[in-house]
Amino acid sequence: MPGRGAGRTPLPWLGGLLALYLAIPVAAFVVRFAQNPKGGFAAPGLFPALYVSVVGASIALGIVAILGVPLAYVLARSHGRIASVVDVVVQIPLALPPLISGILLIYIIGPYTTLGRLFDGRLTESMAGVVIAMSFVSAPFLIVTARAAFEAVDQGLLDVASSLGHSDLARFWRVAIPVAGGGIRAGMLLAWLRAFGEYGAVVIVAYHPFTIPVYTYNAFSATGLPNTIAPTAICIAVAVAAVVVSRLHRRRSAVSPAALPEPATPVIARPMPASFDIDHRIGSFHLQLAHRAGGDHLAILGPSGSGKSALLRCVAGIYGPDPGPVAYGSRDVTALRTQYRRVGYVAQGFSLYPHLTVWDHLLFGVDASPSLAAYWLSRLHLDGLEARYPSELSGGQRQRVSLAQALCRSPDILLLDEPLSALDTPVRRELRRELRNLQMATGLATVIVTHDPEEAAYLSNETIVMAAGRVLQTGATPAVFSEPNSPQVARLLGIPNPQRGVVTAPGLLEAEGFSLAVEAGDLAAGTPVLWSIRPDRVGLTLGSGVAGTVVDVIDTGTGIDLYVAVSPSVEIQARTSSDVGDLRVGQGVTLDLPRDALTVWPALDARGDTGGPGDAPSLRAGGAR
Repeated sequence: MPGRGAGRTPLPWLGGLLALYLAIPVAAFVVRFAQNPKGGFAAPGLFPALYVSVVGASIALGIVAILGVPLAYVLARSHGRIASVVDVVVQIPLALPPLISGILLIYIIGPYTTLGRLFDGRLTESMAGVVIAMSFVSAPFLIVTARAAFEAVDQGLLDVASSLGHSDLARFWRVAIPVAGGGIRAGMLLAWLRAFGEYGAVVIVAYHPFTIPVYTYNAFSATGLPNTIAPTAICIAVAVAAVVVSRLHRRRSAVSPAALPEPATPVIARPMPASFDIDHRIGSFHLQLAHRAGGDHLAILGPSGSGKSALLRCVAGIYGPDPGPVAYGSRDVTALRTQYRRVGYVAQGFSLYPHLTVWDHLLFGVDASPSLAAYWLSRLHLDGLEARYPSELSGGQRQRVSLAQALCRSPDILLLDEPLSALDTPVRRELRRELRNLQMATGLATVIVTHDPEEAAYLSNETIVMAAGRVLQTGATPAVFSEPNSPQVARLLGIPNPQRGVVTAPGLLEAEGFSLAVEAGDLAAGTPVLWSIRPDRVGLTLGSGVAGTVVDVIDTGTGIDLYVAVSPSVEIQARTSSDVGDLRVGQGVTLDLPRDALTVWPALDARGDTGGPGDAPSLRAGGAR
């Protein structure tokens, strides 16, 4: 066993060295101040200089915050050349010596410049000059910090706010700023302290009135250290006070509504299922597929990276009208921005606002109904959680809040992006049942994105199977699951033991090295087919059957899974609850594949590859695409 010190890290020591280095000068001054606590406090001009610094830094911070926070937000959401140029310009003052910053400002506001003459030279040697110099050198600290904070805001939070009816400005004010609040406050602290302590730019632009750094330098130049004790002590106290004040922000106390309104049962809606014809590029990824609604509940099934979530965002209008036409029922919403589409959108990963309580979430929609909020609070088992924040909820409770929030606006359609993927199995099954009940109770059309075929079968009557931005197969859910058109689709649908074969005679197919008796209907000889058999219908026999070799034996606790290679390219999974004795890997066995247990369907992809884009109706052409 390794010793207790084996896992120790040098990181605290390295960090401690820097902290010690920063603390020692302050400690040395405290010792000196204790020896002469009154040194310099009676000197004329000290407190006027402090006033100029505090007021100037506060005005500068106000200007920088009003202009810099929106700029940081725009830069965080922009990635073009103009944004890159602006980003460089914003950071130039960080790289310049402060004296050079002052020189640059003189070129613009000096008494002999056009702007300077316009203000009769009052932009220098004045409080205005102090503020201008402080703003120039401190602005990057706020902008850079706030930009990083805005970049960390989950885009899903903004998308959900859009679906709840909030405009761009409302999303900035009510979502982005509160969520990025910690970073913005840190940037404001840095900007204020930088402005308060600025010397170089101020001394060039506005030597008078004195700021506390200019006053201190003059005192040091005249008499040395004795008269600098007071301004140094004041600056340290101001810095400590600023840091303490910046940390006083606390999340407001959650208050439960005094009395919930009387619940109002939702009106059963006329389903408005989604139809779309999407052709959209995201970088090098090309999303191209269409769907004309034939049922009220659509599942979009595919592997990770197939474009499922991007497709859902196109249907919600998050990418604007460019991806192509979208309709909810007979209502064409292509030209409408997301906030006007009346869509309920539940983003992947819960996407709850950390600064809002459960009750606040339910009423966050622009026209959310308190009576409906009370109804969904009860219906989705959120009673008693009204005053809790997302951090105080379990995963299942968070997902219920996301769902209730979308429903409190009585949307025309509900879009769900992997709504159950982050939950453990028992909670996932419980919420899946809740969603099924919701579909039946409200009549609301739904589109659900999932990689779970069982979830798709449970919550849809139409299914799109897609990969790499294209449709592999689409149709009524029972038909898609019973007749997948390629092995790739069969795998995505979770169909066990999908294999290829060719009908050789009525009731007989050749399955890559062996023959099987099947019920193939009226399929003609030579027809390429796919076939499968459920693992629990595969038996072990001592009589005639399909010979193979055991390649794996897995005890799942509730049964035994056997994997048997019956040809170089075909492996069959068998599942049994019976004792298989000392059956080992490499041992030969004979499998019983009952004729009535085999499912056979025509392989629509007769080229022998793993499947390609399937047919999909087009809204533009009104037919096959």
